[in-house]
Amino acid sequence: MTTADQRPMTSYDRWMYRLMNRREAAPFHATAARRRAVVCAHIALTGASVAVWLLAVVGDQRWAVWTMLGLLLPWGFATGVINSSTRGLLELRVRALDERQRAEKNRVAALAHRAMLWVLLAATVGSGVAALAGVEIEGLVFSVLFTVFVVHWLMPLWVAGFSVRDEPDFDDDPVENAAGAAGAAPTGGV
Repeated sequence: MTTADQRPMTSYDRWMYRLMNRREAAPFHATAARRRAVVCAHIALTGASVAVWLLAVVGDQRWAVWTMLGLLLPWGFATGVINSSTRGLLELRVRALDERQRAEKNRVAALAHRAMLWVLLAATVGSGVAALAGVEIEGLVFSVLFTVFVVHWLMPLWVAGFSVRDEPDFDDDPVENAAGAAGAAPTGGV
């Protein structure tokens, strides 16, 4: 841990911690199946957004800009649900995370790194095969590099969303539940 990570939390850190730990989005990520569905939807929305952005920039299609703007709201919502399910694991500074969360963040980064190696290998092999087949790849270089850049940027979020575990069920307050269980009379007699 660096000295910057050992500093006390700032007001920004506390605000981000409260924001990432709000429970309004909990119904959207309460089960593993829902989390997987949200991550898959986020991947699909990202793919569609990249495609229409490339159509707007490279293909000079003006309608694509409006389509991209229409995709932005559901993409942002899905991003928020994933961040909520991970409790801000990737958004919070290290000083706002406990030891378990730091270890989880390192594990997610390592898994995302491994996944990106396979994505880069596929892009390299694909461009090599296309070049050998006689396809003019000069026009595709920007599109492929931009797509790989976006995947690299979002891969940790997707990995975290897929790997987060279910939270234990607490009725209201975990402190009250623990106090109630400790104060309960033991069963059985002596």
